[in-house]
Amino acid sequence: MKEPKRSSALVRRETFASYCFLLPSLIFFLGFVIYPMILCVVTSFFDSTMNRADIFVGLANYKTLFADPIFLGALKNTFVIVIVSVPITCIFSLWVSSAIVDLPEWATSLFRCVFYLPVVTGSVAVTVVWKWMYNNYYGIFNYLGKSLGILDKNINWLGDERFALGCIILILLTTSVGQPIVLYVSALGNVDQSIVEAAEVDGATDFQCFWKIKWPAIMPTTLYILVITTINSFQCFALIQLLTSGGPNHKTDTIMYYIYYTAFKQYKYGYGNAMGVVLAVIIAILSAVQFKLGNKDN
Repeated sequence: MKEPKRSSALVRRETFASYCFLLPSLIFFLGFVIYPMILCVVTSFFDSTMNRADIFVGLANYKTLFADPIFLGALKNTFVIVIVSVPITCIFSLWVSSAIVDLPEWATSLFRCVFYLPVVTGSVAVTVVWKWMYNNYYGIFNYLGKSLGILDKNINWLGDERFALGCIILILLTTSVGQPIVLYVSALGNVDQSIVEAAEVDGATDFQCFWKIKWPAIMPTTLYILVITTINSFQCFALIQLLTSGGPNHKTDTIMYYIYYTAFKQYKYGYGNAMGVVLAVIIAILSAVQFKLGNKDN
């Protein structure tokens, strides 16, 4: 039996109702996302500080930016964090997910909860625990190192230029693997097992089954994890603010922290916005490259 054809007037009313329903969301998006983005770009062309009118300076902020040794150091530190943390996070998450996905359901759920716990725990609470572990007087790392004969004396982990950035990366890794593990477990669980079993019957090894069947099936998930992890690594701020404040000697400065320091400590809003624009462009380019490579593989 055919459904009765709706009149054009009814269709128009339904369309109008849908637009009215979406209007508050559109206003919110324009007012709290698009407008601040436009304002950030516009302000980056001004010498904008407190207690005086903005002065148009054109590209002067950007020229100063790429001659600023602190910004260049923060840019280098940010790329080091991204280059180290993103591959390790993705590989470790995939390895753990592959190991727990075939366990009994209760065990898989337990491991997912354990790895996801740092994600839902407040960043301040996590940082306080890690700060205690890194303490150069009574921290657990120095205690274990000296007890096992690995260290001759206590190390000021967060105050030594040789170790500070590595300590930040270690914390970032432990708080970043939870979501990828949950996503990978879900993606691997949705792989058609009949294809895997058929390949095993034909003599395919576990590695061949993974590389030829499972890996292509979870590529969309991998692409999403790569993009999100890259963005989160570029936006590393809370750990720096709570643990080192960019020290020692700016060795743990990141672009996000330097933006905060410039805009809200030195009140150079135009200069800080110029850094924000540069960071947004870098993230957009890398995300576009990752999407392009991911679509090519598919």
